[in-house]
Amino acid sequence: MTQAQIPLETTSTVHVEHLPAHAPWKWYDYFTFNVDHKVIGIQYLVTSFIFYLIGGLMAVAMRTELATPNPDFIDPTLYNAFLTNHGTIMIFLWIVPAAIGGFGNYLIPLMIGARDMAFPKLNAIAFWLNPPAGALLLGSFFFGGAQSGWTSYPPLSEITANTAQSMWILAIIFVGTSSILGALNFIVTILLMRVPSLKWDQMPLFCWAILATSALALLSTPVLAAGLVLLLFDINFGTSFYKPDEGGNVIIYQHLFWFYSHPAVYLMILPVFGVMSEIIPVHARKPIFGYKAIAFSSLAICLVGLFVWVHHMFTSGTPPWMRLFFTISTLIVAVPTGVKIFSWVATLWGGKIRFTSAMLFAVGLLSMFVLGGLSGVTLGAVPFDVHVHDSYYIVAHFHYVLFGGSVFGIYAAIYHWFPKMTGRMMNETWGKVHFVMTFIGTNLTFLPMHTLGIQGMPRRVAMYDPQFTAINQLCTFGAFFLAASVIPFIVNVIWSWSHGEKAGDNPWNALTLEWTTASPPIVENWEVLPVVTHGPYAYGGNYVPETTDATADIKG
Repeated sequence: MTQAQIPLETTSTVHVEHLPAHAPWKWYDYFTFNVDHKVIGIQYLVTSFIFYLIGGLMAVAMRTELATPNPDFIDPTLYNAFLTNHGTIMIFLWIVPAAIGGFGNYLIPLMIGARDMAFPKLNAIAFWLNPPAGALLLGSFFFGGAQSGWTSYPPLSEITANTAQSMWILAIIFVGTSSILGALNFIVTILLMRVPSLKWDQMPLFCWAILATSALALLSTPVLAAGLVLLLFDINFGTSFYKPDEGGNVIIYQHLFWFYSHPAVYLMILPVFGVMSEIIPVHARKPIFGYKAIAFSSLAICLVGLFVWVHHMFTSGTPPWMRLFFTISTLIVAVPTGVKIFSWVATLWGGKIRFTSAMLFAVGLLSMFVLGGLSGVTLGAVPFDVHVHDSYYIVAHFHYVLFGGSVFGIYAAIYHWFPKMTGRMMNETWGKVHFVMTFIGTNLTFLPMHTLGIQGMPRRVAMYDPQFTAINQLCTFGAFFLAASVIPFIVNVIWSWSHGEKAGDNPWNALTLEWTTASPPIVENWEVLPVVTHGPYAYGGNYVPETTDATADIKG
C-alpha cells in the first residue's frame, strides 16, 4: 500500500484532475508577483536568508566592539542602532518568514495533496509586504537608526531618533500584516483543501505545527499592531498613551508588546518542531513515537502560550498574585514541549539512524533547545529572574532557544527538502562541515554568556566593567567562527543547485505526500492527485518506496 498517484480509472476514493504538463519556472519568475505557492516559498527563503546575513553582520560588528570594555570599534549610538535592528531583523525578517512563510508555503499544499494555497493572490501579497519592511528598517539608518532595542519601550522610544523609530514601527506593522494574511491562508488551506483521503490522524505533524502557529499568530499579532500604532501616534501626533507626565502608562505598552512577543517565540519554534517531527522518523527509519501526543501538544502550546507573557515583566512592578499566576503558567508551558522532546528521543531510540546533514542539525537542535529550555524554566522563577533580568543570562537563554533551536531547524529543513525544491542533492561532506562549525560556534558564542549574566554584566551596553573582558573575548571569537560557518553552506547551496547530483523524486524514501510528485514539482504539483493509503510515518513495515535515483549510499 502506498501514498501514490492513482489514475481515475483505478479508484473511486478521490476525484482526480488531469492537468497538462507545465514548463518549469524560469529564474526571473522568482522576481515577479507569482501566485504559485512553491515560488512564494522560495522567495520567502531567499529573501529572509539575505536579511539573516545582514543581521549577522550587525551581530559581528557588535561582538567586535565587545571584545574590549571601551567603545573603540563603533560609536555607542551606532551600537544601539545595530542592537535594535539586529534583533528585529533576526526575528521578523529571518526566522518567522523562513520557518512559516518559506517552508510553510512550499510544503503545506504538497503535504495535504492540494494544488495551491486557498488564496494564492493574498499569499503573494503577504510575501511582498516583507521587502518594503526590510527597506524601512535599513533606511532608518539614514535618520540615525532606531535605538531603543527591539522591544522599543517608551519613553525611550519616544525621545530617540523619532523618524527612524517611526520607520521601525511601520516596518513591524508591514511584517505583522503579512503574518496575519499568511496565518489566515494556512488555516483555510489546511482545514478545507486536504485531499479527501487524508484524514486528520494521517496529516503530517508539520501541518499540525503550522495550524497551531497560524492560530497563535491570528490571536496575538493584532495586539502588537495596536500597541505600535498607539506608540506611532505618541511620537508623531501629540497623543499621550504612554507618557506618564500626561496621564499615560508605559506598563500598558509592555503588556501589549509581550502579549504578542512571547507567543512570537512559539511562532518561531513551532514550525521548527514540525520540521523535527518530519526529519527524525525519516532518517531514523522508525514510526514517530506518540503521533497524537505531538499533534495535540502543538495545540496546547498555542493555548498556554497566550498566558505566559508577564514573566517578561517581573521587574516592572507586577503585583504578587500576578507573579504567582505567570510563574505557574510559564512552568506549565514546558510540559507540552517536553512531550515533543521525549517523543523525538523515543523515535531515535533503536532506530537505523542515518547521520545525514539534516539529521545532524535535527539532533543538534534537540541538545541546544533542551539547554535553552532549562534556562528558560529558571527564568520562570521570580527570585532568579529578578536577579538576572536584563543581564547576559537572558541573551544566552534566548539565543540557545532561537539560534540553537529555530536556526538549526531551518538548516535541517533546507538539507532535507533541498532535493525536492531543486531536484538535486546537497553535498553531504560540506553539509557536515557546516554542522560542526555551526555547533562549535554557537556554543563558544553563547554558553559563556550564562556566566556573564550570573556575574552581573548587563546586556544592551557597548561599555562594560573590565573584569568581564576575558569571557567577552571568548564570545567574540565564537561569533567570528559562527559567522564563518555560513560560508560552506552558501557555497554548498549555490554549487549543488547547479551541479549537484540528481536527486530523483524521493531520495530519502519518505512517505509523506510531497515526495510522491516530481522534484522539483510541476506548477500544479501533480498531473494526477495523490490518494493516501497509510500514515505518513509507517516506517519499519514491509513497504519500501521505490528508489528512483543514485543516492542509495545515504538511504540505509
